[in-house]
Amino acid sequence: MRTKSLKKNKINVVTLGCSKNVYDSEVLMGQLKASGKDVVHEDEGNIVVINTCGFINNAKEESVNTILEYVQKKEEGDVDKVFVTGCLSERYKPDLVKEIPNVDQYFGTTELPGLLKALGADYKHELIGERLTTTPKNYAYLKIAEGCDRPCSFCAIPIMRGKHRSTPIEDLVTEAEKLAANGVKELILIAQDLTYYGLDLYKKRNLAELLEALVKVEGLEWIRLHYAFPTGFPMDVLEVMNREPKICNYLDIPLQHISDGILKSMRRGTTKEKTTKLLKEFRAAVPNMTIRTTLIVGYPGETEENFQELKQWVKDMRFERLGCFTYSHEENTHAFNLEDNVPEEVKIDRANQIMEVQSQISWELNQKKIGQEFKVVIDRKEGNYFVGRTEFDSPDVDNEVLIDASKTYLKTGEFATVKIIDAEDFDLYGEVIS
Repeated sequence: MRTKSLKKNKINVVTLGCSKNVYDSEVLMGQLKASGKDVVHEDEGNIVVINTCGFINNAKEESVNTILEYVQKKEEGDVDKVFVTGCLSERYKPDLVKEIPNVDQYFGTTELPGLLKALGADYKHELIGERLTTTPKNYAYLKIAEGCDRPCSFCAIPIMRGKHRSTPIEDLVTEAEKLAANGVKELILIAQDLTYYGLDLYKKRNLAELLEALVKVEGLEWIRLHYAFPTGFPMDVLEVMNREPKICNYLDIPLQHISDGILKSMRRGTTKEKTTKLLKEFRAAVPNMTIRTTLIVGYPGETEENFQELKQWVKDMRFERLGCFTYSHEENTHAFNLEDNVPEEVKIDRANQIMEVQSQISWELNQKKIGQEFKVVIDRKEGNYFVGRTEFDSPDVDNEVLIDASKTYLKTGEFATVKIIDAEDFDLYGEVIS
């Protein structure tokens, strides 16, 4: 009689989309490991969990294509089971079940216990901060809140992630301590909206108090702020940033547009005058702060005049870091009721024009850094260079510092003092001083 071989299941978690999804995948993997499961990230496994993004068209396409790729592998016998979770399945579950039925099960963004059960694992409440990090060992994301209460017309995040829910300060400190004990030196604070942190739990904006608690965590050297909303920004954060050397002089604050008519239609709750005043207050409070922002071009009704106003404002404000996206017409958002009337080629041309302006600004700002010394963290070795970042740069999106590996040996995850000897629009070249 032939006995069936007992094949050990290996779960492969595939992550698509933003840093919030990276964090969610790490929590999932930590839970699976705690249940004794063999789990890997974007490697080989006979059970696949795809953590999807459903934010804009390009991200949705990538998610659907990845699902189809693994469903095909399942049909060919290369994998046994395919599970889908995350924003795309939260938003389009009925459509996905109908269109791609060969997925074993679909789960939304709040159904972690159900997903774990399907994978033969138990959800353990006591595992605060127990994550299997997938980022380089020196930095990790810390998600301080979930969901969003803002009414922005173009954004589907509240549909996929629900209302704003802050994580208590003590839980975040516990998580930070565990990360630091595992060698993490840099914490990148993320949420749909950092500005709102604490309003639901403490009845006040409490980001500054959270930072005061996190700077006391031993082993951490940098704490970085991502995704703050301009309206209602808690200005006491700037005082803490100025006072505490661990908090990077860096703020990611997506502003989206500057023309008053577009801002009103976007339901951003601010104006050009208020936004410009806020940025001037930032600069006055923290003179050497790096501000990163993101903009949207091609929003419904954006005229050439609106666009030229935005372009001129980018020239005037001289942001250290800037990204630009073309508008994506998303179902069930408020803006979906408007006519998506800017042609795609015009959207792309406008985005390119903004990025051209920004690359010139970035080049000019980088030239001023030649001859200066910076504390740099080494993220990786690539070809003939060690690749690092200053406190003014976030991983994957900002400038990098390239150091000739034939002249110096550096360890990834370590800090070095580096003198800048040359600069391009988005790269700095340096030599190690100490």
